[in-house]
Order: sequence, then structure tokens, then C-alpha cells
Amino acid sequence: MGSVTVKNLIKQYDGVMALNNVNLEIQEGEFFALLGPSGCGKTTTMRCIAGFEKPTNGEIFIGKQKVNDIPANKRNCGMVFQSYALFPHLDVFQNVAYSLNIKELEKRGPGTKIKTYARMINKKLAKSPPEIEKKVMEILEYVELAPYRNRLTSELSGGQQQRVALARALAMEPAVLLMDEPLSNLDKKLRNSMRATIRKIQLDLGITTIFVTHDQEEAMSMADRVAVMKDGDVIQLGTPTELYSNPKSAFIADFVGSSNIFKGSVIGQDGERSIVQLDGFQIRSTSIPKNKEVEVVIRPENIEIALGEEHPGDDILEGKVLMSTYLGSIVRYDVEIGPYIVMVDTTYQSGKSVYPPGANVKLTVDPEKVFLL
Repeated sequence: MGSVTVKNLIKQYDGVMALNNVNLEIQEGEFFALLGPSGCGKTTTMRCIAGFEKPTNGEIFIGKQKVNDIPANKRNCGMVFQSYALFPHLDVFQNVAYSLNIKELEKRGPGTKIKTYARMINKKLAKSPPEIEKKVMEILEYVELAPYRNRLTSELSGGQQQRVALARALAMEPAVLLMDEPLSNLDKKLRNSMRATIRKIQLDLGITTIFVTHDQEEAMSMADRVAVMKDGDVIQLGTPTELYSNPKSAFIADFVGSSNIFKGSVIGQDGERSIVQLDGFQIRSTSIPKNKEVEVVIRPENIEIALGEEHPGDDILEGKVLMSTYLGSIVRYDVEIGPYIVMVDTTYQSGKSVYPPGANVKLTVDPEKVFLL
């Protein structure tokens, strides 16, 4: 298996900067996610690592080997595409065996090549060697597709097709597994199931994996570390916990999870707390910002809500419920406070009523959970 190092990576298309000095250190055996909105450069970064795009500048290493001038088929990277890119005229076994047949073509003599070409066209023309048969069936057993070995991929469900694509990539025993939004075509329940399957396989094999996604829930639930990208730059890199608990910018706070973000001004100190003036009220924070003009970031789950007469604590903000949304394990409230709409998430308790629209409520938040950026 191999580590991946990206140094000062730049990619331009007709003068447009797609990647702007990207630097990454991905450890051997790590599950690493590239996360960001469409057009941020995450897929371009992966395609440069895979060898499908040539960088304008910068260096890429797999292990200790610089791979800039090495073609994609020589980089020992397995790729799972967003569209899966399966061969519709081949059955499951043939799809998974494809990379092994290609390897055989590269090292065998003319007589063996004829047999290899024949079985790649139609498996009835020539049998697979025992070593390929054994390896493919082991992988199919591993991804729970052995009973479907003779089925065309067009006859499979989306989740099964995704597992065929994953098995095909793993068959070549790559140093690095690259996955470009492989779950985007699946429904929510199947995505959740495949997340667990992919993560289990990655942990079992210990294979270095780079996973591209625009879905922060996927990245946060699967990856050891996440690089959040925007406009060709890596904005912040860290563990899912670090990104969520300590965002370095309003963009990260908004993109990674949900946040209430307001503009305010620091007008003084109350002991170790900053006093921030917003439109019509003040709020306190243990953050010590560098500038007086700040962005106030509060996660919805860090706000307590109670009816007007219940008095949940100090620094009470009074507001009115505009909307309450039952989401199963949580209830989300949209609360109007002056010119602001504040999101509040509370754990749903069976038998406890949900505050209806129009209810007068009071909100409190721990100053330690108020970020000033």
C-alpha cells in the first residue's frame, strides 16, 4: 500500500485556475476525503493523482515515487467512477477479472495473449486460469456478489453495480484506491448501507483510500481526515471532529453541518468573555477574536429552547417560533429574533409536545459554544 503526497499542485484550463497550489499529505492506510461544492477542484485533484489529468505545475508522489510522468495504467491506482463505468456486455465475473486479464496481456507470450483476448470477448471461448478464477471468486465472496457471477451488470441493482465496480478496482491490488462520488446515484438508505460496506472493506484491507464527495455526511461518517475545498484551494484540513468543532471560517461552519451565522461587533469584555453586539441584542462568547467586526457562529444543537415562562438560563433571547419540523430523532425550530431567523435543534422526547408556530419562546446558548470568526 502507499501514501500519497501532493506538493504545490496547480491545474489551469485555458487560463482558468482549477487548482491553486494544493498541498496534501495522505498517510498509508488512511481513508481521506476531498469534500466541497461542485466546481471546487476535488475531482480534478483526484484525476491528477490518478493520471487522467496532467498538472500545470506541482508534484505528485505515490509512496516515494514521483508519478507526474507515469501514465495512469502504470500508477497502481484503482478507480471507482461516479458512473461505475462497468462493461454492459460482460457479466459480473468478467468485469471483475478485466484488470487481471489486462495484466496477463502485459506479461504473457503471443499464445497466451490469444487465449486472453478470446475470453475477454466471450468467456465461452477460453477458460480463465485457476489463479484468476480463484482471485475473482474470493473478491466476489468478499463483496457478497458470488451468486451473481454470471449475471450481466445491467441486471443488477444500483448497490450491486457499485460493489462490482469496487471489486474490479480491488482485484488489481492497488496501492491507492480512488473513489469519485461513488454513492451519488443511490437512494439514501442504500447510501448509508454502502458507506458502512466501503468503510469496513477499507479497514479490513488497510488500503489507502481517497474519496471525493460533495456530501458532508458521507465525508464526516467515513473519513479519518477531510480536506474541504473551495475555488481550487484547500480551505481547512482535519479530522471530522476538528472541522465540526473548530471551523476556521464561516464557509467551513456553514458547509460542514448546519450553523447560524450572523455578523456582529465586539463592544467589550466581560471577564474572559467577549460581548458581541448584534442587531437588537447582545451575546457573549469565550472566543477572543483578532478583529472587532466578527461573524458569530452557533450550531443549532448548542441552543436551548423553552417556552416563555420556563426561563432556561441566563442571557435569554426572546423570539417566536416560525416553523417546527419533526425529523424523527430531532425537532428543528426556526425561531424569529428581531431581524434574524435562528435554527434550533432539540432531541425529540416521546410524549413531549412540539412547540407550534407562533409560540413565544426563549433561547439560551453557552458562551463556550459561540464561535467568533
